Amino acid sequence: MKRTAGFTLIELMIVIAIVSILSAIAISVYQDSTAKSELSEAFTTVDGMKADVASYANETGTCPSVGIGGILNPASYSGKYVASATVSGTGTNCVITTMMRSNTVAQKLRGKKVVFTMNPTGGSTKWTCSSDAPINIRPHSCR
Repeated sequence: MKRTAGFTLIELMIVIAIVSILSAIAISVYQDSTAKSELSEAFTTVDGMKADVASYANETGTCPSVGIGGILNPASYSGKYVASATVSGTGTNCVITTMMRSNTVAQKLRGKKVVFTMNPTGGSTKWTCSSDAPINIRPHSCR
């Protein structure tokens, strides 16, 4: 009697199940890493604004507004993933708020905000970050 070599149906079903589970995990990890990289645009956008805001606040004792202190209109700070960035606050407690776009970003980031709050402390300036984006996507400095 001649035996034929090959895989049984059970063996093929097990392989397909394993591949399905691994691809489901990989897709989830890929989506989170894509969202993290898209969120990083908010931090890059604000980095340039922080120096202008801190300088103006230290000189005048107030937060700058649009057209004052080198601050442009909110849409000027838009990018591929960031829709706008605004400056607000009272005294020297300035706040920069970035709004993520609602159509060109990952689903988890649509319409989310990243808020940077300036805390002047004895001649130096410390910025704290908060966001309504999912915690697993935010960088450690913003959790």
